[in-house]
Amino acid sequence: MKTKKITAILSLLFLNCQPTPPLDLDPNNVVPSQTLINYQQMELIGFIHFTVNTFTDKEWGYGDESPKIFNPSEMDVEQWAKTAKAVGMKQLILTAKHHDGFCLWPSQYTEHSVKNSPYKNGKGDVVGEFVTACRKYGLKAGLYLSPWDRNHKDYGTLAYITYYKNQLEELLTNYGQINEIWFDGANGGDGYYGGANEIRKIDPDTYYGWKDIITFVKNLQPNIKIFSDAGPDVHWIGNEKGFAGFTFWSTINPKFLTIGASKTDYLNTGDPEGTRWIVGQCDVSIRPGWFYHANEDSLVKSPQQLTDIYYKSVGRNALLLINLPPDKRGLIHENDLKVLTNFKSIIDQSLESDLAKGQKASANNYRLNYSKFDPKNTIDGDPDTYWATDDNIFPASLEIELSEGRTFDRVLVQEPIKLGQRISEFEIDVMGDVNWNTIFKGTTIGYKRILRIPSVNTKKIRLRIIKANNTVAISNVELYKSSNREVSQ
Repeated sequence: MKTKKITAILSLLFLNCQPTPPLDLDPNNVVPSQTLINYQQMELIGFIHFTVNTFTDKEWGYGDESPKIFNPSEMDVEQWAKTAKAVGMKQLILTAKHHDGFCLWPSQYTEHSVKNSPYKNGKGDVVGEFVTACRKYGLKAGLYLSPWDRNHKDYGTLAYITYYKNQLEELLTNYGQINEIWFDGANGGDGYYGGANEIRKIDPDTYYGWKDIITFVKNLQPNIKIFSDAGPDVHWIGNEKGFAGFTFWSTINPKFLTIGASKTDYLNTGDPEGTRWIVGQCDVSIRPGWFYHANEDSLVKSPQQLTDIYYKSVGRNALLLINLPPDKRGLIHENDLKVLTNFKSIIDQSLESDLAKGQKASANNYRLNYSKFDPKNTIDGDPDTYWATDDNIFPASLEIELSEGRTFDRVLVQEPIKLGQRISEFEIDVMGDVNWNTIFKGTTIGYKRILRIPSVNTKKIRLRIIKANNTVAISNVELYKSSNREVSQ
């Protein structure tokens, strides 16, 4: 018995004598919530533009369209979900109502809806079918409800704001958890307006009462992500080409943002002095238009074009949204399906085999020589581990040595964004016959940066961090040889 007590005491003494591990790095003042980290990790999502415009061959309906024209002949929302799932999308967003005012659910507040269409003899609910299909195939569901309504007689008056909020409440209480609500700055103009056929202008800064609407939405669904050019959770990238800036910060200052009137250049680059973390979303349509038009069947973006967009969105610290407009049948067109399949195949081939994983990593410094911050953490395939330096180490150099000479032309780099976005200037070097040669100069990294570099064959590559707003931390470095199906840059 005495022996057991002595052993226990000695064990306690041994534990108490162990050195206290160094504290984690101090995070930046602005960091993302875990909810926003999870959101950005989706990387690729889809948009479904589908309404009466599909049947009138218009991009923006006037609002005078009869519900009777909405009659898809082979409607299959599961085809939409299966397509999105197959291409690697994690979420779909549906145009529950576009500017024409036609509602894809049987709203009790208007007759201008699917309930007065031939679809399922007026018993259909496209929103409900869409949400069900998304969940069946493991996708998150999002909705778009245009604030502009060219059909409604009250648009431009306070009565319309009540109507709009009533419809938001229907959508956000009748269909379970909605992951994202999509707002834009549609600010009025000409329309049917209940037969008035006139131009109605509103003050975009005051009319909608966006602050109140955002609070209203969050009260209905606290975990929902709200998209607009002003956030508050996800912001428009400033163009509809799908491109984030070469320099792109996830931090942004809301005082410079207004829904419907934010400066596009500012949205495209973010702000290193930003006071709020708002994920950047790059939106682009697979076709020239956002709704289906038969005359665009030959104008679908190529797999190579989508791949280029992927590198300029996901590969620049943003999230990519690709619009997939169903045709009059209610199906994503065969041409679009073919392109999507080949796009997915190219990305998979290009980013299939990480040449850096399991190799050797070293650095000119790592924090307190403590294993938690060891440079080998950058090549272990675990995004939650990272290399970090002591404070004020610039340049900080991370070197990866390959067991043999390898050819690659893609470098993937990530920061542990739970600590904030830190890097503002970096370089990529490769070892030549004798000396290091700089092959890429960059600025921001963030959640993910995928660099397209000239094809090189080397045994050593070096990442040098020149400037940062805090102590250097890198979670992941990967090396790839791109598919020969990509377009050379």
